[in-house]
Amino acid sequence: MTKIEVKGGKMSVQEQYEYLKRIEEKHKGAQIQDMTITIDGDYVNIDYHFEYPKFQRIRRITGYLVGGMERWNNGKFAEEHDRVKHGVSEV
Repeated sequence: MTKIEVKGGKMSVQEQYEYLKRIEEKHKGAQIQDMTITIDGDYVNIDYHFEYPKFQRIRRITGYLVGGMERWNNGKFAEEHDRVKHGVSEV
């Protein structure tokens, strides 16, 4: 659920929801983490931040990409174990 904060005045919950809805339409598929609405006279400034999606590791085994290893058979586990792993070194 998105946290909404209003500064500099009062705003109805319905109006807050309309601003949030407009931002969600503008950024389809993004999850809004929090939003600050600042009322400045006749103007409204909106500041918002997105939630970062959870990262899922993807491996390339025998020419195809796979996500998790929970459905692998023993042959795939052995293949993953025997492959050469390349590390990332700092320069």
